[in-house]
Amino acid sequence: MPEGNVTVAVDYSTINYKDGLCLSPSGGGLVRHYPHVGGIDFAGRVEASDDPRFAAGDAVVLTGWRVGEIRWGGYAQKARVPADWLVPLPEGLTTRQAMAVGTAGFTSMLAVLALEDHGLAPDQGEVLVTGAAGGVGSVAVAILSQLGYQVAAVTGRSDTESYLRDLGAARIIPRAELAETVKRPLEAEIWAGCIDAVGGPMLARVLGQMRYRGSVAAVGLAGGAGLPASVIPFLLRGVNLLGIDSVMRPMADRLRAWDRIAQDLPLDKLERTIRSATLAEVPDLAAAILQGQVQGRIVVDVAAG
Repeated sequence: MPEGNVTVAVDYSTINYKDGLCLSPSGGGLVRHYPHVGGIDFAGRVEASDDPRFAAGDAVVLTGWRVGEIRWGGYAQKARVPADWLVPLPEGLTTRQAMAVGTAGFTSMLAVLALEDHGLAPDQGEVLVTGAAGGVGSVAVAILSQLGYQVAAVTGRSDTESYLRDLGAARIIPRAELAETVKRPLEAEIWAGCIDAVGGPMLARVLGQMRYRGSVAAVGLAGGAGLPASVIPFLLRGVNLLGIDSVMRPMADRLRAWDRIAQDLPLDKLERTIRSATLAEVPDLAAAILQGQVQGRIVVDVAAG
């Protein structure tokens, strides 16, 4: 096992978009050495610890720190990591629920916090969530709705409409309405805020539709890493483009986000996003998530096979 001062008996991991990349034949350019254990997040209980902050039996969760990429990750029944990377599981959450949240949900909450820190409030207007049926988007819709925001959810799959409305979306925006690029750098002011998991031309289009001093939290690039945009929305409307990194996030931010997750994420809605999987199913599901064929959150029971 890798070096570290805490050994964790893993209960659950998940499948995120990055896991799909890491499990691809090329390792997505992220995995450099084999043999390798994937899984960019996990939750479980401490089995042994050389750090006074953790004792055997403590419930913990890990996301980020390039675990599952350059370090062995959560697709195993044991993991060894530095204590500095572990977050105590907040009261009120089980290890299964923590992985239903996982990296995707943790990123969603970081995005919500960033929007709030830049002045977003429920009375300011609609908040857009792109890629809404995916892992990040699903949790974002549920959290924002719980906080009283009017959520507009973008999806390219008509069969996800009832799913998104159950999570709290007030309106559904077909992906095609935002996928087409326009030459005008500014359009009508529509969105008070946005959590964008798509990037590419859609993000460029959304920037031109933001209200004055509105903010976009950019969390993903499912639609491409390029940004064919103009600086006009930033200069004339004071729009903020907020980059959300969850991998190397300082511990204070992690604790704040997990506390808010325990407080503000409706667990009944979270349950509706969950699909359970075994380790044997991970390769096929990892390929499916890269094709946009995964809805909600996949929780991997590492003891199930």
